[in-house]
Amino acid sequence: MGPFMGQSKGYKILTVGLVFLVWVLYFQMSWPDSTVPRPPAPRPVSRSASESTESPSLLDSLPQELANLTHLLYWPLTPEDEGDFLASTSPQASTYHLRGPAQTSYALRGYLEAILIARDHRGRPKTHGGDLFRAQLLGPDLKAGLPGDVQDLENGTYLLSFPLLWAGKAQVQVRLIHSSEAVGVLRRIWREKRATVDFVGYFRGPTGTEETVICNVDPQSTGTRRPTCQYRDVDSGELWFCAQPSTLPCSSLVGHSSGRYLKVTTPQDEALLAGNVTDKVLPQGISPIQVRMSTPENSSLALSARPPCHPGLPATKPSGFYHQEVWHSLSCSSRSFPTVDSILGCLAGHVVHMMGDSTLRQWWEYLRDKVPSLKPMDLHATYQTGPLMAVETTRNIVLHWRAHSWPLRSLRTPVASLHSVARELGGLAGGPHTVVVLGLGAHFTTFPPSIFARRLAGIRAAVAALLAREPRTLVVIKLANTGYKSVYGSDWLTLQVNRLLRAAFADLRVAFVDAWEMTSSLAVPDNIHPGRLIVGNEVDLLLSFVCPT
Repeated sequence: MGPFMGQSKGYKILTVGLVFLVWVLYFQMSWPDSTVPRPPAPRPVSRSASESTESPSLLDSLPQELANLTHLLYWPLTPEDEGDFLASTSPQASTYHLRGPAQTSYALRGYLEAILIARDHRGRPKTHGGDLFRAQLLGPDLKAGLPGDVQDLENGTYLLSFPLLWAGKAQVQVRLIHSSEAVGVLRRIWREKRATVDFVGYFRGPTGTEETVICNVDPQSTGTRRPTCQYRDVDSGELWFCAQPSTLPCSSLVGHSSGRYLKVTTPQDEALLAGNVTDKVLPQGISPIQVRMSTPENSSLALSARPPCHPGLPATKPSGFYHQEVWHSLSCSSRSFPTVDSILGCLAGHVVHMMGDSTLRQWWEYLRDKVPSLKPMDLHATYQTGPLMAVETTRNIVLHWRAHSWPLRSLRTPVASLHSVARELGGLAGGPHTVVVLGLGAHFTTFPPSIFARRLAGIRAAVAALLAREPRTLVVIKLANTGYKSVYGSDWLTLQVNRLLRAAFADLRVAFVDAWEMTSSLAVPDNIHPGRLIVGNEVDLLLSFVCPT
């Protein structure tokens, strides 16, 4: 019996869905971000931006037990430093060393531990936590790497832990992505600013007259005190607002594009987020180590017996590692698909629906370029937003990608092409030959967390409904990857987005591709659009869920 068949399973879905909905409402109450609009009419309407739109009775009815949900986005607070840059964490002055005595060699399947001491620019040890460090264990000669675990002890020291998963040479590398003071800036702006970007809405009248206005996730962020146009997705309830054009009706909105990056930082903020103190490698604190195979071992890799890749697997830490540029999952027996025939054999008879941002479009592009017989169809759409489609007629393969709806930073694109993920999922029958891949996050770091939480509530409900009506559908969630290092899109913000993604789908029978760890395990520069090596391994993991054996 499938996991969503049976009355008791149905109750579980309903219960988890209600808990997640209440969690979303908790975000709205707890963080001072955009006001919560009243349920609007299904058609565009005008409303004054100053009109009160909260529902106190609903928010006041939340149970006190929900306070424990704050652990999802918990991060140690940074004491006020009164703008003293020299008191912030310095990548040059911070150090790390082995936790215990050095050994001539280390056993495969063992652990390497280190202590990191954060120091400020005056060389003084920090007395509080909150820094975002990234630790890696690298094997350059073996083209190997894995993400280390960084435990914040919240007293200025951090415990670094690395499983030893390959035999041979290994080297620890630690980078300071953001000081705790920089994280404090990101946290303040993320929770207190309604938006750090805006968008342009294009309106066209019957005679061809056009007007452009500012649009955004809430009325206040449209930059006008005049009436606004409100748009509601009938499938998901998602809301969008545009300043009302002076001569055209709200119903004449035809186009959408990126707008401006808004000025949200002070000179003190910018010093803490500057490139000379962001994403910097710490001075080498540990000499390279040698990892030896134990006598009974017959493999140079520490890969225990793992189940075939299937949805619903528990997460492991780390989720995997690279060796000879191949990603090995630690939660399931991931496979490689190095040839065109192996990819075609796996995807034969499948329809793949990819919905999300441009990092997910890279998967579509990888398969299009890797498999010559996958022919892209010209749908006369804006390439940056889609929809895109490729077909392989002899093997009956269809590959779709389309961008999620607003908020979406893009070139001008027709509004009619911006379908919500919930709307697309609602139109799928599902089944054993249907694969759904969702990849969201990068376009939501410019808004308070409740914006993304509300979006996930609708998507989660749509995924649950899809799996309930056809449990054999494969749903894969691509976590957001590393790359951005600014106030508009930082790795710290992405880390919080991934926590929300994990929590939203934790109790559904979906699969995860941990793009965060897959893009932070090798000695290659971060890029919001990772290179072909990483994308190929991400796609191989996807195919491992499609074809586990």
